[in-house]
Amino acid sequence: MAEDEAREAMDYDVVIVGGGPAGLAAGIRLKQQAAAAGVEVSVALVEKGSEVGAHILSGVVVDPVGLNALIPDWKEKGAPLTDQVAKDSYLVLNEKGHNDISWLPMPPFMSNHGCYVGSLANLCRWLASEAEALGVEVYPGMAASDLVYDDKGAVAGAVVGVFGLGKDGEKKPDYQPGMELRGKYTFLAEGARGSLAKQVQAKFDLCGASEPQKFGIGLKEIWEVPDAKFSAGLVQHSFGWPLSNDVGGGSFLYHFGANQVAVGLVVHLNYKNPFLSPYDEFQRLKHHPSIKRHIEGGRRVAYGARAIVEGGYQSVPKLAFPGGALIGDDAGFVNVPRIKGSHNAIRTGMMAAEAAFAAIQAGRGGDELVEYQAAYDASAVKKELKGVRNVKPLWSKFGTILGVLLGGIDMWMNCLLGVSLFGTMKHGKTDAEATGLAKDYSPIAYPKPDGVLSFDKLSSVFISNTNHDEDQPSHLKLKDPTVPIRVNLPLYGEPARLYCPAGVYEVVEAAEGPKFVINAQNCVHCKTCDIKDPSQNIFWTTPEGGGGPNYPNM
Repeated sequence: MAEDEAREAMDYDVVIVGGGPAGLAAGIRLKQQAAAAGVEVSVALVEKGSEVGAHILSGVVVDPVGLNALIPDWKEKGAPLTDQVAKDSYLVLNEKGHNDISWLPMPPFMSNHGCYVGSLANLCRWLASEAEALGVEVYPGMAASDLVYDDKGAVAGAVVGVFGLGKDGEKKPDYQPGMELRGKYTFLAEGARGSLAKQVQAKFDLCGASEPQKFGIGLKEIWEVPDAKFSAGLVQHSFGWPLSNDVGGGSFLYHFGANQVAVGLVVHLNYKNPFLSPYDEFQRLKHHPSIKRHIEGGRRVAYGARAIVEGGYQSVPKLAFPGGALIGDDAGFVNVPRIKGSHNAIRTGMMAAEAAFAAIQAGRGGDELVEYQAAYDASAVKKELKGVRNVKPLWSKFGTILGVLLGGIDMWMNCLLGVSLFGTMKHGKTDAEATGLAKDYSPIAYPKPDGVLSFDKLSSVFISNTNHDEDQPSHLKLKDPTVPIRVNLPLYGEPARLYCPAGVYEVVEAAEGPKFVINAQNCVHCKTCDIKDPSQNIFWTTPEGGGGPNYPNM
């Protein structure tokens, strides 16, 4: 870099990348410990969304165990979790109706009673206000585009706030080179498939002893419904239709707030049929009688999508590296059968904070926080994930009906006896490698959206409030620009046009033949392309800070 472009640097004790539950919990815990010890610890937290919560999307049914540990008086302080689960049901859907299996004996931890329905985005906004009140410096609209390394190769911070590059990569008049936020330790809390986490996982071989990470895509809408349709605290989970038996996933439907219903579908991304469209499966789902009756006559007010980490116990990488740590979904602590991860994100953020605080007080910095890894290994988080470790691989191997049944038996065995009939199963292939060849499948004819219950992708992107400055380099990078048409189209039917829930990727006919088009401005930052592309040719990177969706209540 030229001398006149040298970045300014700001020094902190801890730099946190990501304003989700894990990152905010880490910042709060660091400041709590500093206050208790009567010392100062400087903490900076950067969030790529326009505000904290702008990019947060989850069901969400919150197990308050993490929040109880972090802020025991969260209710008195006005945290936006007020709707306790009042009714909890599990359905198996067929094309016309359902079978209610709520009567089946399930392990106690599968019950949602005692949990809260709400908006994780709003909870994060509240946590950010708590963090700032304690002295955490929170910087929204600041994307962390790269890491800073010291002369020994350890992570020493992050590059944030690069603005003003044109589409051609040239500097515009408002160009800003950004700055380096340097820390004794850097926590990566980017959520699923974090771009900086991928960098450190490769550099420090953090995944060498773990199974490949697995993912799902979660698609969600919020509906405002009439009084007659609303049942506060109702929670409904289902699996089966519209997904075939060999496609993992299921739906969720939660009543919360002021006559709001959150409805969504999770599709496991190890599906084989390259013609499957998770978005269109979700639109079909809403026409099912068991879903339709909750939202018919209502008004859709929000839409979004994001990747969900599903690998669990087997896929958790090494958590500490020289100069930093992976927390929350950057490492992957989601309990798949419970469809919950925010409580574990909070708890891992706290563990990393406690390890870093002790290290800093001992005069350390830039080394490996082995205490964090040790804390995780002895934690309730690891124990929880271990008890459900075979649910996902059983589901993938045996399909929905038999796989879920075997998973239930295995959970009971772990719950009662602490052992598994299956040992610890492997995941095997990545989700990208699981994609089948187009010649082995037939295209799926999805119904056209009716504009009442089902909608097209572009109208959905519109209500996600997604926006990017179009005059900036595309944050969706192709390793080889020829691969989509030369390889993916003939072999796989170019599935990017179908797995993307936002209409980012298209194959259009041109005079010279088919052309691959990337509409990066539509991107809702779900990162499915980075995960599912069968050629692993698409790399998701951060756009300018403040770009992307602006979720109000997700």
